Amino acid sequence: MSDKKEKFLMKGNEALAEGAIRAGCRFFAGYPITPQNEVPEYMAANMHDRGGAFVQAESETAAINMVFGSASTGTRAMTSSSSPGVSLKQEGISYIAGADLPCLIVNVMRGGPGLGNIIGAQGDYFQATRGGGHGDYRLIVLAPNSVEEMGNFPKLAFDLSEKYRVPAMILADGILGQMMEGMSYDFAPVDPSKLPAKDFALGNSAGRKTRRVYSVWLTEGELEHIVLNRAKKYAEIEKTEVRFEERYTKDADIVVAAYGLSARASLEAVELARKEGIKAGLFRPITLWPYPYKQLKALSKTAKCMLTVEMSLGQMVTDVRLAVNGKIPVYLHARPAGGQPTGEDILTAIKSALKGGGPCLYDPEKPEFCGSEL
Repeated sequence: MSDKKEKFLMKGNEALAEGAIRAGCRFFAGYPITPQNEVPEYMAANMHDRGGAFVQAESETAAINMVFGSASTGTRAMTSSSSPGVSLKQEGISYIAGADLPCLIVNVMRGGPGLGNIIGAQGDYFQATRGGGHGDYRLIVLAPNSVEEMGNFPKLAFDLSEKYRVPAMILADGILGQMMEGMSYDFAPVDPSKLPAKDFALGNSAGRKTRRVYSVWLTEGELEHIVLNRAKKYAEIEKTEVRFEERYTKDADIVVAAYGLSARASLEAVELARKEGIKAGLFRPITLWPYPYKQLKALSKTAKCMLTVEMSLGQMVTDVRLAVNGKIPVYLHARPAGGQPTGEDILTAIKSALKGGGPCLYDPEKPEFCGSEL
């Protein structure tokens, strides 16, 4: 790959789909739902000519189980949906996690609960980071905040998923999916035939021992042993795979914690604050799981308070509070169900937090009250 990167003007969903194909994805099963529809549309138009297979499934449930089957053969397999559709996939995701299979699930979030609306939101954080289906399991969760990251994160997601045999999720939102930006890919296209052989993969069994892929363990104590061993793998991921971005945090009196699209508006607010002499900084988790608890804890030793900005009623704020552990106040600027934070509104919340805060929900008639301590 040359040092000069090719530049593209792409929509976020299409950048993600192209990035997945370049990353070696050769099976995609999906079902239409806004605002992620460009992902299956792009896959339908391109997978066949790139050596892969696209399946328009009859439902979200069918799509995730097709991914289960494909992943069990060692194929880089993927599905995508938006919030209600991902909810329908949760049983299958739990089965995939229980079978220790790598795959990629993409959630381009919309407003909820229920059918909600098709505007970008961040109300699925708990579902993604806590294992939204039944049982004890985790997903590796990556949160892009640009079209470039939408395009480049699929390779990272597949690589981490295969390294640990843990399903990976890219958690984006409808605005990131629909917006267009200039971007480039940071990696050369992956040839799936040159990927390391997978010792779990089903297929031609000639000359090797029998392999089984399943998640049913009925012997007394057997499942507990397996889940505890899997927990050791999760601990290793938490130790080695945390990713985050910091801006202006070294001398910050207030640290704004935000991910995805909210982090873009938060960076604007931090820079506006700096122009007014307010020492504000931005902390952006890139891995929502594993979450960067230690890094936030370190910042709590120097900052006076923190402000979490979310396009939800406040979900990631729970992890910020866990990281800070009561050492400093944590405030919230919440814009749920498709509400979009702006730099100016977040700046107001920064000032409010530094004064001791006010009600946590954004009120357009009283924007000065939008940063209460939790």
